[in-house]
Amino acid sequence: MRLIEDRVAVVTGSGRGIGRAVATMLADQGAAVVVNDLDADVAGEVVAAIRRAGGRAEAAVGSVTDPDFPKRLIATALDAFGGLDIIVNNAGYTNDGLIHKMSDEQWQSMLDCHLTAPFRILREASTHLRDAAKAEGEAGRPRCRKVVNVSSTTGVGGNAGQINYAAGKAGIVGMTKTLAKEWGRYNICVNAVAYGFIETRLTAAKAREEKASVDGHSVTLGIPDSIREAAIRGIPLGRPGTPEDAAGPVLFLSSPLSDYVTGLVLLVTGGSYM
Repeated sequence: MRLIEDRVAVVTGSGRGIGRAVATMLADQGAAVVVNDLDADVAGEVVAAIRRAGGRAEAAVGSVTDPDFPKRLIATALDAFGGLDIIVNNAGYTNDGLIHKMSDEQWQSMLDCHLTAPFRILREASTHLRDAAKAEGEAGRPRCRKVVNVSSTTGVGGNAGQINYAAGKAGIVGMTKTLAKEWGRYNICVNAVAYGFIETRLTAAKAREEKASVDGHSVTLGIPDSIREAAIRGIPLGRPGTPEDAAGPVLFLSSPLSDYVTGLVLLVTGGSYM
């Protein structure tokens, strides 16, 4: 039997990179997955790939920073699959700058994406999660549900040029630990993963000044070779992580193997942050 057979998972930012690897891995292990991305075509590709492999998936296209989106996201899971067991708050991007050059808008963009959006999604899900837990407890059939929030070593240890991103990623750690205490009585485990150097569009070698638009913000893709090489030299395992390396710990924290693990921030770094 697969690890999370007949569970329902929501994975934000799952059209590319780490999020796509998480959505695919959860589906491979038996979960029905709600795939989220800003781009309908990208989300549709992931849904189609999961279905071709025999899995179940639906798309919820939109920005997690839209105040109205959490309601639609959670409704997609409940309407399509009849329940909700796993929430992975993965959507994110960077909007870097030194403090003396950073605008209020630039600062707020990271708090909106990495902190306020997960808060709103979890708040929207809370009524269903609590009511389901109470009903299952009364029926003598308790079911352990999971929340996995995505943080970063930047949120744990800081990083020059990312004060806004660091604040958001540190904040999600506080949210994780608080909800682990609030929701323990509902048999909900709330944990976080803090990633180090994972190969994505944001950490790829920057051959040119390539940019993407996210929520109306222009985001630079890739980092200079010199910075990449220095970061890789500091990884004891000797290489950056792959999206699949990043997805494995999320699967663990989403599965029954971690039913007595809550309030944890799991460093996924190849040993670069000890």
